[in-house]
Amino acid sequence: MNCTADVASWCASRRLQLNPDKTEVIWFRSRAALKKLKPEQRAFQFGSSTIQSSAAVRDLGVQLDAELSMKQHINKTVAVCYFHLRRLRQIRRRVSSEVTTRLVQAFILSRLDYCNSVLAALPESTIRPLQHVQNAAARLIFGLRTSDHITESLIQLHWLPIRWRIQYKLCLMMQSIYRYSDRSPAYLAYMVQPASTRSTRRLRSRESGLFDVPRLRTKFGETAFSFSGPSAWNALPTDIRDETCTAALKKKLKTFYFSQAFDCI
Repeated sequence: MNCTADVASWCASRRLQLNPDKTEVIWFRSRAALKKLKPEQRAFQFGSSTIQSSAAVRDLGVQLDAELSMKQHINKTVAVCYFHLRRLRQIRRRVSSEVTTRLVQAFILSRLDYCNSVLAALPESTIRPLQHVQNAAARLIFGLRTSDHITESLIQLHWLPIRWRIQYKLCLMMQSIYRYSDRSPAYLAYMVQPASTRSTRRLRSRESGLFDVPRLRTKFGETAFSFSGPSAWNALPTDIRDETCTAALKKKLKTFYFSQAFDCI
């Protein structure tokens, strides 16, 4: 295909050598569209090598499947987390709850939070395995049984549930774009538009830090940052959006989502 030839030419012009054995190609389409792909469309010619398209690829530690369902990424994350939980369980009786909490934060929560913004707007059933991991981690810290309720433990640890941790990350990214656009990644800032840029009238939204939420034709489009980011940001109270200090914003943001998650003030 012409695009692969262009990539090879671009690399050669910059003295970069493409390794076909380490090169992966993937089609991102719906399940129905993937079934319509012809056999010749699933193969790509890179010089003298032929590369078959993959069902999933790894990019910066995130598993991207062809349908962008993120199920393979979640399954991989869950498997790794349970592996570390089993190891931590072996030493639980020899260390204090405080030390166990720090170990869980280092080995488990860090993995649950890594690039979790890509999980925005996914069905509850898809992200539920991640919540089960977080619940298991809390049970390990407090020595609870599988049948014991976990809500009070999460409140005591001051852990946001997975769904709200995703929203928290989205809002931090949006705040970076809103307050520090010159320091935020340009490709993220390009994906969202302040509400003021598309209006010639002086509306209240122009002064409130709101962003345009694009109209979508499919439910799947809600997973895009261009939609999930502005939606999460616009839903925040004005006093949180107006906060200029990142540290203070994090505190207010966590308090707000904590009350949303556990219905407490």
